[in-house]
Amino acid sequence: MEGLSLANEEKTMSSNLKYLSLGILVFQTTSLVLTMRYSRTLKEEGPRYLSSTAVVVAELLKIMACILLVYKDSKCSLRALNRILHDEILNKPMETLKLAIPSGIYTLQNNLLYVALSNLDAATYQVTYQLKILTTALFSVSMLSKKLGVYQWLSLVILMTGVAFVQWPSDSQEPDSKELSAGSQFVGLMAVLTACFSSGFAGVYFEKILKETKQSVWIRNIQLGFFGSIFGLMGVYIYDGELVSKNGFFQGYNQLTWIVVILQALGGLVIAAVIKYADNILKGFATSLSIILSTLISYFWLQDFVPTRNIKSHGIFKV
Repeated sequence: MEGLSLANEEKTMSSNLKYLSLGILVFQTTSLVLTMRYSRTLKEEGPRYLSSTAVVVAELLKIMACILLVYKDSKCSLRALNRILHDEILNKPMETLKLAIPSGIYTLQNNLLYVALSNLDAATYQVTYQLKILTTALFSVSMLSKKLGVYQWLSLVILMTGVAFVQWPSDSQEPDSKELSAGSQFVGLMAVLTACFSSGFAGVYFEKILKETKQSVWIRNIQLGFFGSIFGLMGVYIYDGELVSKNGFFQGYNQLTWIVVILQALGGLVIAAVIKYADNILKGFATSLSIILSTLISYFWLQDFVPTRNIKSHGIFKV
């Protein structure tokens, strides 16, 4: 009886953690898209914060958070923490180097996210970015030898159709509505599409690594963050080195900027929790719910999204 009771308690706890991770994922995804969009279009005096530096700071915060989680799993022992980091990272250089590829791609993807949300409204970005489901499926088939059923392929076709309708120009669209986006919509669209392919490849590659090794997700995130910081700093030097030397690394940072950075760092931890406690169905549900919330807030609060006939008929507002 005691064993059965203990098993029921563990099952209940696992279920609670599953739905908790789901709720946090919805909150993180929705909040990140909206706050990042708002921070990149907000007009303030002085220089705007550099997205390249924000990516680096987010990676460093993610590393610190993962080290704390490993420390907690080590029963709060500094000696055990040092031994785990030494054995799992320093003593396994080839395993660590495997994370350089997805890390570089994730760094590119994070920078593209800033570019996209500087040029697209939050709702259009959210819907178009769901093409990553298609790219992830294609890379899963080619890299992991997964087999998709007829209904799964049909769902992917419907997804592509929906994205096409969202991007299709509407005859009734007013010329002034183009001014709602702070920049070129074409640049934003290209940034999203590139991010979709990079997200699909990096995600499947990371999944392949996790399944082939026994290292914890937190250790893998530390390795990802290490290379991400290096690639990010290289991007800062190449693209924004002159601006950093002139106005400083943290130029334009304010409370909103730090919220964006913290939410972006939280994303890596949330995905790790979803992989551990939830499943892809719940993850897809969270993404869909995030799209709806982002659209409603983008329309009613940010007021940077005007639903056209295409979106009303084929996409977001038909819920």
